[in-house]
Amino acid sequence: MCATMSKKKKSDKPEHSGVPDIESARGISGVESAKDWFRARDIEEIECLVPDQGGVARGKIMPVSKFLASPVMNLPLSIFYQCITGEYPAYDGLVDAVEADTDMFMQPDWSTLTAVPWAMDPTAQVIHDAMTRDGRPVEQAPRQVLRRVRELYRKKGWQPVVAPEIEFYLVEPNTDPDYPLKPPIGRSGRPELGRQGYSISAVNEFDALFEDIYKYSEHQGLEIDTLIHEDGVAQMEINLRHGDPLELADQVFLFKRTIREASLQHKIYATFMAKPMSGEPGSALHIHQSIVDAESGQNIFSDPETGGPTPLFFSFLAGQQKYLPAIMCMLAPYVNSYRRLTRDSMAPINVQWGYDNRTAGLRVPPSGPDARRVENRVPSSDANPYLAIAASLAAGYLGMTEELEATSPIESDAKNRDFELPQSLLEAVAEMDESEEIRQVMGSSFVTAYAAIKRQEYETFMKVISPWEREHLLLNV
Repeated sequence: MCATMSKKKKSDKPEHSGVPDIESARGISGVESAKDWFRARDIEEIECLVPDQGGVARGKIMPVSKFLASPVMNLPLSIFYQCITGEYPAYDGLVDAVEADTDMFMQPDWSTLTAVPWAMDPTAQVIHDAMTRDGRPVEQAPRQVLRRVRELYRKKGWQPVVAPEIEFYLVEPNTDPDYPLKPPIGRSGRPELGRQGYSISAVNEFDALFEDIYKYSEHQGLEIDTLIHEDGVAQMEINLRHGDPLELADQVFLFKRTIREASLQHKIYATFMAKPMSGEPGSALHIHQSIVDAESGQNIFSDPETGGPTPLFFSFLAGQQKYLPAIMCMLAPYVNSYRRLTRDSMAPINVQWGYDNRTAGLRVPPSGPDARRVENRVPSSDANPYLAIAASLAAGYLGMTEELEATSPIESDAKNRDFELPQSLLEAVAEMDESEEIRQVMGSSFVTAYAAIKRQEYETFMKVISPWEREHLLLNV
């Protein structure tokens, strides 16, 4: 959500000598144009990143001299089959190349070349695309899944625009997973005890941390729109500016990394778990979505003559309503995600939509015709941004191409209505696995791989005995 009370971005430049400005990296398109950029800033190392299915940064770190000699490198294709636990599902029936532990090739996307401002020595980072030996994109790669969906829009003459909002918690360092998380100590020397939604003073408790977040973000060209304190204890939200889906997914990917690293330097954990603390609200990744005509730039959700909503707007909404259950496991990818989606929380539990209604899964914010958009409030902050954005846009695309009709907007509390979304990870995986439409739009090989990963993660989870079980079953059953 947006708030009028927000911490403003400071204009002063960070005091990190040797860290390259993002503006200097723009226009680089290959090795030759990158050499001067690295040399002028004495860059010694580069981190070559590729986001996996969990949104984790995989890749290699190497000297710049070695990178410039061969910027296209290899990694096992199996990284796109790795669970968040580090395990792998059974490969039977998946991809022969994975069973053989075949390599894929990482190709740098030079538009993502930025600094690593928290590094001790001058270091750069660049996000890579995964390619097969014969030069085709790896279909299971999250960046490619989002590109695939974006290309479907472009073939229709449409250009999707998104603006993510990321919620997260600050917590005390916790090295023992058996102990509950606690809010951190702020500059006053006291932990936050009560909920301080939109409180400026509660944000100021962590001023030094947020100054570093802004500084690091500026060096990477990451544009923060607003920063607010959310409803939970030490729960924050950062809103990003709107733009191209792939660019914004890259920004969320880098933002998560930036916030974690900056927090660690202040002896604080930043967590994007959907539900890190009992009794506190969950954290979301809200996605604002609009579609413009690629030639005219006109928002196709609004009639250019009357300014009112168009049939495509309602069909986009209808597609979200119909396919949210089928994409749920990409919006809520872990067992913990479903602890957020409960009736007694602010998180949505159904596919209702409404005008400026935050209890609905789909909200249409107040706006003029040019900014008419749909906010998907279902995704949790633990979602891979590439997959969450791709899945949400895929649902809207199907709605428009199938000319679906949306329900009437809801004006009351949508949480009082029945559950319409999957209530567990396995249920959500089954919905996705059985949807031929989602397979067609997002890629059948990706869906098969993703389903296998999620089922393996659930199997691993079931091997753990929870405190609830020891509390209520140990001596009572």
